Amino acid sequence: MKALFLIIAYLVAVTFPLILSAWVGGPPRQFHQELASGLGILAFSMVLMEFILSGRFKAISKGVGMDVTMRFHQMMARTALVFALLHPFLYQGTPSGGQRPWDPSRELTITTDFSALSSGIAAYLLLPTLALLAIGRTQLDYKYETWRLLHGIGALLIAALLLHHTVYAGRYGAQPVMTWVWLAMTGVAVGSLLIVYLLVPLLQKARPWRVTSVAQLTPQQWELTVKPDGHRGLDYKTGQFVWLNVGHSPFSMKENPFSICSAPASGPEISLMIRELGDFTRTIGQIKAGAVAYLDGPYGNLTVDGRAEPGVALIAGGVGLAPLLGILRQLRLSGDSRKVRLVYGNRVIEQIAYRDELDADDVIYVLSEPPETWQGESGLIDAALMDRVFSEREFSEWLFVMCGPGGMMDVVEDHLINRGTPSHRILSERFNYD
Repeated sequence: MKALFLIIAYLVAVTFPLILSAWVGGPPRQFHQELASGLGILAFSMVLMEFILSGRFKAISKGVGMDVTMRFHQMMARTALVFALLHPFLYQGTPSGGQRPWDPSRELTITTDFSALSSGIAAYLLLPTLALLAIGRTQLDYKYETWRLLHGIGALLIAALLLHHTVYAGRYGAQPVMTWVWLAMTGVAVGSLLIVYLLVPLLQKARPWRVTSVAQLTPQQWELTVKPDGHRGLDYKTGQFVWLNVGHSPFSMKENPFSICSAPASGPEISLMIRELGDFTRTIGQIKAGAVAYLDGPYGNLTVDGRAEPGVALIAGGVGLAPLLGILRQLRLSGDSRKVRLVYGNRVIEQIAYRDELDADDVIYVLSEPPETWQGESGLIDAALMDRVFSEREFSEWLFVMCGPGGMMDVVEDHLINRGTPSHRILSERFNYD
């Protein structure tokens, strides 16, 4: 229900300038001219809405998931890009040279004033560049923090250029009412960045954390634990995640998202399971106890709180264990009577984390490259393995929660649907989008 409401709110926001422009803009022109203007207006309003969708606003992501919000953000960005690229070509055949004395409503011509067009040309070149850099970010060898800074600056510059182009080159944007509408919408977009990069860090500065321990779990996996410093801590649910900043100012962009693997029932300390993948994560072992940390969160909806299913199936691949471990710990600490089963897959035995804690009848280990002496499941977490582990009744009645590689989750989700598991009993969150 909330997803439907958010979609309707989005459609209202992006089409409002278009509808208002049609109302105040004067007599209509030829269809191809109106289509060109309409696509340009929609592209600009969608670009401005991208600031809201990409911001870490719980009011938007709560209930639908931040992964869904980000996927929608990416899809709408590409749609806006297509609209923007088509926009100028649809003016072909329209007389240029600016407004004529006999054409006060600008029905017949389009402007060729370079000062008005230059900002649109610059935005026209920058917008696809920004999109391509985002799509190819994982293939490009530069730091996440660098990309994030460039992405934010680029988005701001594009918004400013489009505002200038719309007001000074557009037939509709030049209307006083529309000028104020575009100024207000641009102000809201910029304000969302100020909230994320100024207000939130200010709040974080008043609520610091301290690193209490950094423990190596496997050759490339660590557990970092922090405790609140002078405040009550974080009100979170198992399965959620936070943005972690260690050893830097809360105003820096050196923060990364990690799932919480501790349980609320264990106290105010929060533990994060971190795998060495990037520049920051490779330095986890160098962090000392007592280091100052800042947390932004919690985020995410991968939680079993409030669910009434008779059993909970946890399907983890690699470091995807982190949020599911928090769920398992909370179920055990709270004395939850529901049945629970964890399927935990890795490539080799050395990658299994928390084995001393996890070893139990309700944990199934899966290795794709097992040693000769291995007694557990071998291969991948696939349809055949799921059929061996779960019964027909469990497929139809249990809650299935998964986190891990996208390929694994695709296979498991498809098989669950084929076995009759209702979609509302399948929980997952994905962040490996381009």
